[in-house]
Amino acid sequence: MADTLFTRIIDRQIPADIVYEDDLCLAFRDINPQAPVHVLLVPKKPIEMLASAQAEDQALLGHLLLAAGKIARQLKVESAFRLVINNGEASGQSVFHVHLHLLAGRAFRWPPG
Repeated sequence: MADTLFTRIIDRQIPADIVYEDDLCLAFRDINPQAPVHVLLVPKKPIEMLASAQAEDQALLGHLLLAAGKIARQLKVESAFRLVINNGEASGQSVFHVHLHLLAGRAFRWPPG
């Protein structure tokens, strides 16, 4: 997989407002927020999109969900937040490196459409 914007952020080649980091992932504020709290959570291992993840990525994907909970608690939005994963261009994925959007700080409707 080629370098992406996210791999350059992980490698500190591009600055970001980092809110969380551990050995497996990095989280930073989105530069085009869609909610008062909008954090992108990115695995350090590049995976193009969720549909291309392999069985070996199962623990990493679970780790991302647990990290999202930690981040929500850290940002004091644990009582109401939304996680979004876009898969493919037609779904809105613009950076082809799996990432979770953690959105909070406003009401969300259903269906998200």
